[in-house]
Amino acid sequence: MLHLLHTADWQIGKQFGQFEPDEAALLAEARFRSVESLAALASAQRVDLVLVAGDVFDAQGVSDRTLLRLFNSMAGYAGPWVMIPGNHDAALSESVWTRAARLNAIAPNVHVCLTAEPLLLDGPGVAILPAPLTQRITHADLTEWFAGADTPPGMHRIGLAHGSVQGILADGIDSSNPIAAGRAAQAGLDYLALGDWHGCRQVDARTWYSGTHETDRFRANDSGRVLQVRIAAPQAMPDVQPVSIGQYQWLGESAQLQVASDIDALLARLAAFGPADVVQFALSGRCDLAGLQRIRDAVVQAQARARSLRVDMGGLRIEPTPEDIDALQADGYVGEVIGDLRAAQGVDGDDGELARDALVLLAGLLDERRAREGAA
Repeated sequence: MLHLLHTADWQIGKQFGQFEPDEAALLAEARFRSVESLAALASAQRVDLVLVAGDVFDAQGVSDRTLLRLFNSMAGYAGPWVMIPGNHDAALSESVWTRAARLNAIAPNVHVCLTAEPLLLDGPGVAILPAPLTQRITHADLTEWFAGADTPPGMHRIGLAHGSVQGILADGIDSSNPIAAGRAAQAGLDYLALGDWHGCRQVDARTWYSGTHETDRFRANDSGRVLQVRIAAPQAMPDVQPVSIGQYQWLGESAQLQVASDIDALLARLAAFGPADVVQFALSGRCDLAGLQRIRDAVVQAQARARSLRVDMGGLRIEPTPEDIDALQADGYVGEVIGDLRAAQGVDGDDGELARDALVLLAGLLDERRAREGAA
């Protein structure tokens, strides 16, 4: 029985520039923590080896500290790790991998395959056929040599590659670093471990993308997992089980508001977010000023609970009710301005958005003035 873990696309050193600095730092840190969790899982399960199918690092220029931290985070598993470079960390003549070698960062149990030749691991009885990327983009199938590779009889044949299986993924994704569909069967592989697609996905009975170990984008693609693979004997069908190890879940949410009950439902959703949630929320529809204030208060509370919560109100039309206007005590010229802004929200493009923002700002200023006068 061969028992292994398959992972990929760690993207160590990812910057997360779209987030606030404190949020970005925690998201980057989580990528190290999930590697530690993966190592702990490998040790607890006593697996025979761990396969890392490319893009260990997000860029060639990661700092020496980041590079050293990554290999230190793998120390929880003393068995064989087998890695290949991907498109983000390709095996250039001078690369993150040559720098890691100079720093003596790579432990003896970590095998980094920089050339296309079999790696034989006698202990678990495995022949690894790697297809490392030596440049960021290739137009040739680097797994083509697998079929002609001689491996010792009785050894498991495991392929390790980083790229796009042709005709499987979404349009536009399979334009570079191609991998032929059916490669595992054609090359007599027991299992083909792939990286590049950040979600967990089965290609065929012997071919899987593990996805990234820590979710890094707002897509429902079953990321944040590692694949646990068991193969009873050479040429037996693999048993593949996804295991969740990611720290954060990324949620792309939306809500359309039309009536008061829609706001109640939105507030309930916001209240459910917790410290493991990274949320991007888009609002559309319409609400009055009182409803807008309820939403704003709920967003502030939710932002204090969630790891990150960003709310886009660009599609939300603010429609003050007569009661809203009366409560703001906006008569005369100010009342006319509010009426004009209400009408201007219906204009397409930037003018409509500016009108909405101006209406919200004016309402806020009037509300603050009323509160101060009430306290005086």
